[in-house]
Amino acid sequence: MFILSSVQKIQYMRHLTREQRYTISILKKVNRPTFLRQLTTETGTIAVNFSKQRFRDKNWVNRGREPWEQRKRKERKGSLMVKSGRLKRSVRKITQGSYYVLIGTDVPYAQIHNEGGTINETVKVKTHKRVRNIYALRKRRKAGQSKYTTKKIGSNVSTVKAHTRQMNLTMPKRQFLGESQTLVKALERYMYKQLMKKLK
Repeated sequence: MFILSSVQKIQYMRHLTREQRYTISILKKVNRPTFLRQLTTETGTIAVNFSKQRFRDKNWVNRGREPWEQRKRKERKGSLMVKSGRLKRSVRKITQGSYYVLIGTDVPYAQIHNEGGTINETVKVKTHKRVRNIYALRKRRKAGQSKYTTKKIGSNVSTVKAHTRQMNLTMPKRQFLGESQTLVKALERYMYKQLMKKLK
């Protein structure tokens, strides 16, 4: 590492070409804490939004689209990978510096969904209430046609005692975090645009 005095700096600048001086002036404009902090903050936001978009589109996008595997139990309702919304909401910026930003999640089950794999372990189930609804089947006639409808007529509440249960479950890979060429190109375009604005 060299430390130059003020006189040496002036002499050094005199020997630089016009192109070299222009390059130094550019670096001075962009190498500022405020600009770099703004740039990493905004690129982090783009990355977070890209990850959350996967929950809406039900796919991962790298060089091309990779659709998530559909659930096997078709009768289940609701959006795939979104039950309470906790996992999707948890994706956020974890930390950032002048030249980097890290996004991720702290939800325990995020990794198994993102990478896929097998869960083989004994889990403890706490005592809880189980509610089972009772429905009645009704037959209605309209315009000479019979139509069957169901109506809730009551419910049955039972107590399930605490117990252990062996889980042997294979989770398909439904990626929402990781390396993506599409995201990298989007970030490069955004940063180039911001740099050009700064240099005007």
